[in-house]
Amino acid sequence: MAPLRLGSVAPDFSAETTTGPIKFHDFIGDSWAVLFSHPADFTPVCTTELGEVAKLAPQFAKRSVKVIGLSTNDLADHDRWVDDINEVNNVNLAFPIIADKDRDVATLYDMLDSVEHDASNVVNGIPFTVRSVFVIDPAKKIRLILTYPASCGRNFDEILRAIDSLQLSDRQPIATPANWQPGGEVIVHVSVSTEKAKQIFPEVREALPYLRFATLPAEEGEEEK
Repeated sequence: MAPLRLGSVAPDFSAETTTGPIKFHDFIGDSWAVLFSHPADFTPVCTTELGEVAKLAPQFAKRSVKVIGLSTNDLADHDRWVDDINEVNNVNLAFPIIADKDRDVATLYDMLDSVEHDASNVVNGIPFTVRSVFVIDPAKKIRLILTYPASCGRNFDEILRAIDSLQLSDRQPIATPANWQPGGEVIVHVSVSTEKAKQIFPEVREALPYLRFATLPAEEGEEEK
């Protein structure tokens, strides 16, 4: 298979999950989705990550994003692990976790670690996954890819921020600057003239001919709240 890139159609697959069997594209439907992998059940960093995503479930839902985890254990392990996650993080984890014991989905999405990178994440010649993140839009296109090593827990506030940027740039001809937060100034897209930008945005500030900052229309400010 060709490597997955931004703009690639997210490969479809069927899988067993903690909430029942799914076909991935049907699961996404008309929503956005975040597919994120975990090296294994009953591991410390993964336990904190899944608890954090459970806490943030209302924030993902507000953005019409479905989250789905993946780990290379079977459903029985997943079910017991979810009990630990709920207890330690004081949550009620409700989103599905894929049981990918045979690593079919991990292979499809190139999530598996290697001895060259982290020998501790390969046991008896069998690789576990790295911490992959795929943000997928309603057209089933991959819009963002992140890869963290097993030793580094992910910042899910940053993933939400990136989703806000992606969704906003789908609605408006903009890009977002370094460290942008919802409600902050945006950058006018290079395809839009300054004259046209002044018709679209309440305020346009030209720092350089190729760098124009803008404030968003009031309705976008309401959308981001």
